[in-house]
Amino acid sequence: MDAARPAVKRNGCAACHSPLSGQTVPGEYHRVVTPSFHLRLPASLESVSELLDALEAYVETAGIPPGTAARLALIAEEIAANVAMHAKGATFFELRIIPGEHVLRLSIEDDGPEYDPLARATPDTEAALEDRDVGGLGVHLVRQLTQEARYQREGGLNRLLCSLALAA
Repeated sequence: MDAARPAVKRNGCAACHSPLSGQTVPGEYHRVVTPSFHLRLPASLESVSELLDALEAYVETAGIPPGTAARLALIAEEIAANVAMHAKGATFFELRIIPGEHVLRLSIEDDGPEYDPLARATPDTEAALEDRDVGGLGVHLVRQLTQEARYQREGGLNRLLCSLALAA
């Protein structure tokens, strides 16, 4: 390999050749995340820990940058914990991650009662603590950490779709 080119990452490219796709990639060094992620677990708080453990292994294998990995874990934990604690009757939550160029696309589904977390008003973070409503900060965090977040109700499922930038 040329000394001017960066070393090949485990699941990335070296601005020349991707060992996973076999494609030649001209130009600057960039990160390529290739594997997707899919995990369906019972809607329980114990499952939230299991999800976070699986995500930790995934981000390492996929070569996801630490900052993006931290944001991904916070988003997944917040949404999964909300389902486990508040979605009465939900039997599962399911997380899918589809990598794209410079972005991770997340789909988080559950079979609980219809609920759009994004419809909740943005909390007034400038108000004194005693004047604030309880709850809503987690959803606010999800909005802040994603490029895009939207809700769908389809086939009896709640689905939160998010885009997360793959920053170095």
